Amino acid sequence: MNSTFKYRLRSPLGGLAADLTAECTPPGAGDEFFLLVDRNVRLSLPQVVNWRDAAWLSFGLAVHAPDLISRNPRGMFVRVLSFEFPLAHFRSEVAALAMDGWLRQEFALPDRGLRAVFDEEKGSYGFRWGDCAEPFSDGLPE
Repeated sequence: MNSTFKYRLRSPLGGLAADLTAECTPPGAGDEFFLLVDRNVRLSLPQVVNWRDAAWLSFGLAVHAPDLISRNPRGMFVRVLSFEFPLAHFRSEVAALAMDGWLRQEFALPDRGLRAVFDEEKGSYGFRWGDCAEPFSDGLPE
């Protein structure tokens, strides 16, 4: 059965928003294309999705993959049915926050510290990734 998580952060600029509808099934329940996020944690995306949103949805799932595997050693298949957002109130990083919220809502997982904050001094948003390394850093010299 699917469920929807509505991410919202209000700010003087209006805020950030995204709605994520997803479901979880045992691995092997479908033969559609998926991203292998971590060992037996798989992610299926809607037919049309921006590559940045796909990367951030994957990151949001990867943060919780160890907890999911410990609860389900055979693995999990997370199928995103829809990911919607108002263009005026969105940054791709919000996809990770929406996935984090959906997973915590569905499985009562611990808060890993993923956050968006509005920096009044700069007039922009900042993102915090808890104890995770900087997302998508591969340690290569620049």
